[in-house]
Order: sequence, then C-alpha cells, then structure tokens
Amino acid sequence: MLDESGTTRHAGHLELDERVASRLRDRLPVVAERTVSAITAEVPAYSGALKGAMREKIEKAVRIALGTFLHLIEGAQSTDPSTPLTPALEAAYALGSGEARSGRSMDALLAAYRVGARVAWREVSATTVRSGLAAGTVAEFAELMFAYIDELSAASVAGHADELASAGRARRRNLERLAQQLLAGEPEEILRRSAERADWPLPQTLTVVLLPRRNLRAVLALLSTHTLESGEDLPGMDPVEELAVLLVPDVHGGRRRQLTRLLSGHRAVLGPARPWHRVSTSYQRATRALALGLGTPDAGPVDTEQHLAELLLSMDPEGLADLRAQALRPLASLPPATAHRLAETLRSWLLHQGRRDDVAADLFVHPQTVRYRMGKLRELYGDRLHDPATVLDLTLALAVPPTPPQAV
Repeated sequence: MLDESGTTRHAGHLELDERVASRLRDRLPVVAERTVSAITAEVPAYSGALKGAMREKIEKAVRIALGTFLHLIEGAQSTDPSTPLTPALEAAYALGSGEARSGRSMDALLAAYRVGARVAWREVSATTVRSGLAAGTVAEFAELMFAYIDELSAASVAGHADELASAGRARRRNLERLAQQLLAGEPEEILRRSAERADWPLPQTLTVVLLPRRNLRAVLALLSTHTLESGEDLPGMDPVEELAVLLVPDVHGGRRRQLTRLLSGHRAVLGPARPWHRVSTSYQRATRALALGLGTPDAGPVDTEQHLAELLLSMDPEGLADLRAQALRPLASLPPATAHRLAETLRSWLLHQGRRDDVAADLFVHPQTVRYRMGKLRELYGDRLHDPATVLDLTLALAVPPTPPQAV
C-alpha cells in the first residue's frame, strides 16, 4: 500500500502566487528534458536505455511529477488534500515495479532520483529566485520539493520490492509444480513447457536424493542452485521425521562420488542418475531402497547403485519366495535346523565358487565339516549341482542369507 506522508499534509503551508506558479509551469518541459539528459549522462544503467519513445515517456513522467508538486503547493483547496498526490505515487510505484521486471536493481533508479532531484531543483530554484521569492520561502520550497522526491522514491522502492516478491513466489510455485510433474513421470513435452515457464535450465540428468527435512537447508547450501525441491508428502526415516525430496542436476559419472562426499554425515538415500525427463525412475528406486531399510542409520548416505542386487530381488517378494521353495525342495524333508545348516553351507559354497577353506572361514567351521555337508548336499541334489540352470536358481534363492528356524 502506498503511504502518502508529510508533503501532502504540509504543502499548504507554502503558497505561490499565480505569477510564480505560471513561470514554473512554463519551465517544466525544459526542466524535464535537462533532468533526463543528466540521468542518461550520470547513471550508467540508463545510458543506452532512455532513447526515442522511452525518453519521451520519461520526460512526460517528470513533467507530470513536477506539475503535481506545483499543484500541491499552489494552495489549491480540496476536501481530500492527498488526492492530487495519489496518481504521482501510483506512477512511481509502477516505475519501480517495471524496473524489477526489466531486471534492474533499485540502485540505478534511486541514483536517477538523486540526479533528477538535483537538476530539477537547480532549474526550479533559478526561476523562483528570478521571480523575487524571499530566501526563506525558497528554502521552504526546497524542503518540500525534496520531501516530495523522497515520497516518490519510497513508492518506487515499494513497487520494486513487491514485484520481486510476487515474481519470486510465482517462480517458486512453477518450480514446485515442475518437480511434482517430474516425479510423476509426465510426458517430456509437458515437462519442457513447465521448465520454460519456471525459467529452469534443462540439465542432462537428474538424481533423486531423499533426506530428513531438518537437514534440508544445510544440504541445499552445498548443491547447485538449480536443484529442485518437491513438497511431496513422504514418510520419514523414523516416525517423527519428515522427508525431503531433492532433484539434483548433472551429478552423473565421477560427480556422483562428489555428491556422496557432500552428503557425508547426513542420512540420505541416492537414486540413480537418469535423463532429466525420466527422473521418476530414480525416485521410484530411492523410495524402494528407503522402504527396504537399506544401509544403517549411522552409515551416512545410502547409494542405491551399491545395492542393485537387493533392490532387484525385492521387486517380487512372492516370486522370490516361490523360487526359494522350489530350489530348496530337496531339503524340505530334513529337520529344520539341519536344512538351515545345509542351505547356509550351499550359499557360501556358491558365493566362494567351491573353495572349501574360504567356505569354512565364512561359516566359522572346520574344512572337514564343509566337506561332510557338501557330501550330503550332493546326495540330495545329485548332478543338478553341476547344472547351470540349477546353480542360477540356487544363487538367486540364497542371495539373502536363510533365516534360522525359530525355537519352539
């Protein structure tokens, strides 16, 4: 909201007779032209901007602003003394807003106000002195004029700030919408339009990072400014934590190790790097790893690239259970404890490619014990232990260590 302050309340204290006011009005075109020339010469941001139609527009704005000021101090009577100032303040507000949209800071506009006030007062004071105004009146005139310029510059500052805030909110909304569309796997054409609307440069890849929201600010400070954040409502790593979803651009290849180092000390889950418009698959893998509880709370970030086998086997739990039952059927008639020991030995034998001493060290048993157990397994499986298809099924079935039988 525009604040109309002291100038409007006190302008009536200074009244100009019609003769002086008329001379000042006649000088307004010259004052406006010289003011704009000075601004162009002294404020670098406007050196090439105020030309042609734009220059005419600014000169007109200066004439209107000074004309409004003269109207205020001519002693015009009005039931609402602030009314004459309202259009000038609104114009100044719009000027500040326009500068923000043009990408210029307020520094340039405030410098222009200072230069304009100095030049305008030099021209106006010369006219008032030549018209015979008393020194005290000229001084009061100057005080009111500079207070008026302060009001206009304050209105421009407000317009500039409001425009930036409004544009910032709009861009944040567009970026949040883009992040949601990316995670939802929207078509590439839609994603490109949303990225353009959000003024977001397209990367080669995106990588999803899940982490507790309480760590979000610290991590974002370390990442690219083009990192997207989603407001997606996900369960946290424990019942009291909310989880943030980040989409980090271009951390594929060797830069993935750098990302892992940046996340050191934070509990996070990294999905794979994917082409930017297919980042939804990175999100799906990261959330699956989170649901499986991969890694340990104190182990730092969990890189899903290091847990591909576990993630693959978890995709169809019922299928894996059926495969396990089928592959271990020869052990089904044995006592549970015996079946467990033999399954455990068979898993280690497969992983260590039949090296007896390595299997013994893995299971903390004597090599002769390994030899005895493998003899029993060969009796149960026969030649199938040399069949590649059977070996593949057993390897997949025993990829996760067998669960010991529960005591009754």
